[in-house]
Amino acid sequence: MSTYVLLHGAWHGGWAWQRVVPLLRAAGHEVHAPTLTGLSDRAHLLSPSVGLSTHIEDVVALLEAHDARDVVLVGHSYAGQVVTGVADRIPQRVARRVYLDAFVGEAGEAAIDLQPETVAGHYRDSVAGPGFGWLIPVRSLQVLGVTDQADVDWLTARLTPHPWLTYTEPLRLTGAGDKVAASFIECTDWMRVFQTHAERAAERGWPVHTIPTGHEAMVTAPGALAELLLGECAA
Repeated sequence: MSTYVLLHGAWHGGWAWQRVVPLLRAAGHEVHAPTLTGLSDRAHLLSPSVGLSTHIEDVVALLEAHDARDVVLVGHSYAGQVVTGVADRIPQRVARRVYLDAFVGEAGEAAIDLQPETVAGHYRDSVAGPGFGWLIPVRSLQVLGVTDQADVDWLTARLTPHPWLTYTEPLRLTGAGDKVAASFIECTDWMRVFQTHAERAAERGWPVHTIPTGHEAMVTAPGALAELLLGECAA
């Protein structure tokens, strides 16, 4: 039995994994899908001071409280930064890092600097306007490759603004996490913002897998995603 810890991306919450969690548990594994500080059911804790280090601490505290070991740590999108930070802090508890269409950052890199410039520009503009200078408003789901109206409706009702500091705070790493095995899963049926990160993963010698779906694979392709997580990405 493994322990899977599933980390959501910007605007989401632990609920985003509802279609994947039962599949992993049915295979006999322990699964945690926490909501990061300031998002969704923890939106009451949102403030301008919530940053990347806050979310790394969220997950470190979770793993230590449960004395979780041999963890398969999965990060979607923005949460790739969190996965990297957690593995660096407590590598002895993490068996594998899985980056699901996610940032593969290095020491000193912030999420905003890891995006294509056009996308980063949209983020900066939205933060400066409707984001009041410290929030990232929710992006269009159609832009993220969600096409089924039922999925759009389900997601839209639950998404919340995301703290900007998480995108501007750089990773501070010791290099300890580099020893933890890693895999990358790229979602290919959308604008492929994370293609360069899949390439970075391949350059590092990580296994790179693909799922022919939009960016929200845990919603639009839960079966294919669970199959990868239970198979090659858990080895």
